[in-house]
Amino acid sequence: MSTKGEDVFRKIVAHCKEYGFIFQSSEIYDGLSAVYDYGQTGSELKKNIMDYWWKSMVQYHENIVGIDSAIFMHPTVWKASGHVDAFNDPLIDNKDSKKRYRADVLIEEYVAKIEDKIEKEVEKAASRFGDKFDRNMFIETNPRVVENKQKIEQIMSRFVKSLEANDLKDVKALIEELGIVCPMSGSRNWTDVRQFNLMFSTQIGSLSEDASLVYLRPETAQGIFVNYLNVQKTGRMKLPFGIAQIGKAFRNEIIARQFIFRMREFEQMEMQFFVKPGEEKHWYEYWKEHRMKWHTALGIPASKYRFHDHDKLAHYANAAADIEFEFPFGFKELEGIHSRTDFDLASHQKYSGKKLQFFDPVTNESYVPYVVETSIGLDRMFLAIISNSYNEETLEDGSERVVMNIPPALAPIKIAVLPLVKKDGLNDKAREIFDYLKYDFMCQYDEKDAIGRRYRRQDAIGTPYCITIDYDTMQDNTVTIRERDSMQQDRIPIEKISEVVAKRIDIRKR
Repeated sequence: MSTKGEDVFRKIVAHCKEYGFIFQSSEIYDGLSAVYDYGQTGSELKKNIMDYWWKSMVQYHENIVGIDSAIFMHPTVWKASGHVDAFNDPLIDNKDSKKRYRADVLIEEYVAKIEDKIEKEVEKAASRFGDKFDRNMFIETNPRVVENKQKIEQIMSRFVKSLEANDLKDVKALIEELGIVCPMSGSRNWTDVRQFNLMFSTQIGSLSEDASLVYLRPETAQGIFVNYLNVQKTGRMKLPFGIAQIGKAFRNEIIARQFIFRMREFEQMEMQFFVKPGEEKHWYEYWKEHRMKWHTALGIPASKYRFHDHDKLAHYANAAADIEFEFPFGFKELEGIHSRTDFDLASHQKYSGKKLQFFDPVTNESYVPYVVETSIGLDRMFLAIISNSYNEETLEDGSERVVMNIPPALAPIKIAVLPLVKKDGLNDKAREIFDYLKYDFMCQYDEKDAIGRRYRRQDAIGTPYCITIDYDTMQDNTVTIRERDSMQQDRIPIEKISEVVAKRIDIRKR
């Protein structure tokens, strides 16, 4: 992470606490590492992100339905899914700093530095040649760029091959040959690489001697797969169709870091789309495009997003890509789109002994459907919104403000109702307006401090519209509506407030 990125990220973390977005879990007991609580403002933003995802997936698609499966599942589920045997991270320790790292992250960060070198070469050439610059031609022909691209391909090819063969000695050898150092100690004194299973386990049962081992689910997808038949039959679903779910998942991350980006308790928004075998590549491309549109519809610049195709495919996939977002600490995975083939249903069919097939009345045959998955971390989406929204501005009068330019449709508070002063009946009128608006929008009432300071407070939590009740209101039933981003103020009738705000925050108008 660059020094500038570190500084911005530190400010974002502090801002999240100061304005009720995110708190350290159990903070009065010195906290619990990599576990966080959503405060009064953050919980509203989180709920709005969930609603935006759920509506776009379930409400707007006739052939997608939603479920809510249990966190605890039969332990054989995780045997069938491969998590018991293969849900591991390759870990390596530095003997001098005593810090533990994921070996794959160390190598990926090394490769990212080479990619940065390539990008700098491209940027220099672009500024030199101007409008005549051909980016693709330059990347394909420039000797330094070609050499660095070949180096990346060699590193990733060897790394993927070693992981697939579970050759952890070669993974360590690669780290040593690349000269990768510990970020803390700067030394290359590494231990051997070893695998660590990420699932939390516990026991279920009233007495310990009768208890059975169960796991806290490490993903929500398996709850969808084991309910495939129930949903398909009770919903009379025909292929292609999808099942969506939002829910908690748990991973015993040893290297939990970067605030809420990687946590031990997190939330996923997943949709499994069941298709006829042979049609999965078409739907894979469809969902890649559709999901990117979902992100950019929020008004966040398209340059903040990029696709990253997987070099190393999971054991269940025949195609996979990530939508990456440019966080303050660089481009990182935000959402995954995976073509999972028939691995999951076929495996559960094998382990359970139950037929998990679809009877196709057109072809008069039964088959196990293939699956295309879209999976996004709710907490990462929250962090992406917060990171993109945080903005420090110097105004025309020389004063400064911190404003959260949260997309209005997602903003925790949509309207702040502010009496100019809390006397002469202005506060009573403001309360009357607040009580009217609260049935349509999440509103906040504030009468403490000067109006300018109250505006700043609302800017800091991302409230898109402030309604100010002044002495003219008492005469003509109009109010001032102030827009967060431009700070423009307009006069509108009280009876028009709901209509005006509803139109301005409607994401369909973008």
